Amino acid sequence: MALLYPARAPVLHRPRLACRASSVPWGCDTDSSALNSGIALQQWLSQAGLPIQKVELKNVGAGGRGLVSKRMLYKGDRLLFLPATLAITTESEWACAEAGKVIRAKDLPEWPFLACYLISEASLGKSSPWYPYIAALPRRPGSILLWTALDVEAHLSATSIKDRALQCVREVEDTFNDLNKQVFMKNREEFPPEVFNLESFKWAFGILFSRLVRLPSLGQKLALIPFGDMLNHDTEVTTFLDFDSGSKSITCTLDRGYESNKEVFISYGKRSNGELLVAYGFVPSGKNSEDSVSITLGLDPADEMYEAKLGALKEHGLSPQQSYPIKLKGWPVQLTAFARLITSPPSQLHRYSELTSAATEKQGRRMQPVFTTEEQMKAYEMILSACKQAIAASKNYLEVEQGIVSFQLIKEVPRHGSLPKLASALCESELKILYRNEYILRSELRDLRSGKNSGLLGKVSSMFFRD
Repeated sequence: MALLYPARAPVLHRPRLACRASSVPWGCDTDSSALNSGIALQQWLSQAGLPIQKVELKNVGAGGRGLVSKRMLYKGDRLLFLPATLAITTESEWACAEAGKVIRAKDLPEWPFLACYLISEASLGKSSPWYPYIAALPRRPGSILLWTALDVEAHLSATSIKDRALQCVREVEDTFNDLNKQVFMKNREEFPPEVFNLESFKWAFGILFSRLVRLPSLGQKLALIPFGDMLNHDTEVTTFLDFDSGSKSITCTLDRGYESNKEVFISYGKRSNGELLVAYGFVPSGKNSEDSVSITLGLDPADEMYEAKLGALKEHGLSPQQSYPIKLKGWPVQLTAFARLITSPPSQLHRYSELTSAATEKQGRRMQPVFTTEEQMKAYEMILSACKQAIAASKNYLEVEQGIVSFQLIKEVPRHGSLPKLASALCESELKILYRNEYILRSELRDLRSGKNSGLLGKVSSMFFRD
């Protein structure tokens, strides 16, 4: 396997604390300084081996900065060719060698390793060989980590990602606390508290969340790609960054053409709008075929068959409460099977294991239990009830908290917009999915009661989608 070779940094022959600036320039703030620092970054990269580019950095409205075509580009064109030595990975050399030696000895996973590396290099200011890159990074990355738990509770409670967002914040804080006890506090000369603290750790993780990429050709190795990470996401684009063994550089192959002076996009992966908000701090304004809303169903503790159903769930590795994604085209067979288990009477005890198996991800792809009309109706009614509850919560947030009643009021939210605006945009995108599924469910229930077939299942590419 080809390896990314780290950029070699000069050895700093000075006391450890002296190599860290008293006032660390954590990236850039305003649009003008962000653009200027980005241009300075490209100049530095060009001097370090980045070839002449077919794209240039510009301000792109709500997206902040982005890469724009300098001439007509065609499908199949390859961009960047950033030398692998200019990518930041776990192999990159530490300017403060002692700090690097301590971190490497701990054999940390890639994420916390790179967070520590980024903080260490950023704290060096202009003494770091990565200063031009770090100076171009946002001082406030678009990340859920910079919002408080109270903010998340207040503004994301109506969405399906609140718990995931809170978990994300907790995991980063727990990681910092573990490292602080096991590494930083035991090596204060290399990791002074004014530099390695929770605030800087959240900044570093925010940068990693929004910019780190996995390189498929290098076994999904994680890397920060200077200049390449200025490419913004488009939900309909499939272009991605990867390592090219022939040129030993980071490149991408366009999946479509672009006219001159048009922004060029890549894909950050198949993610729902909620996932994009948590990881990158924005909600796309256009169509997102991967957008989904998580619906959670759970066993009723008062159910006389609770223990039997719980036993069946445990047998297949499921919990009493399960969440499943629903999309504009419908919901997965697993959700229907789980709803059917919850509504099953004692007389169906012999089917509990079958239904639970169908509710798992793997088995749900291979089997679709046969239900009677009455059984199907009960399952649909339970899913409909969950959709209606989610709709009510989203409408309450939009109408009461924000005073927003129309889908048309939010056209495009700035990439690093305020949490209330982002939450409102997310609620709107989730409401579209919820309303669509509510309509399908009501139609199906009406036709099941009358013995008719609405034909909606075929029109939405089958409600039982298998992602």
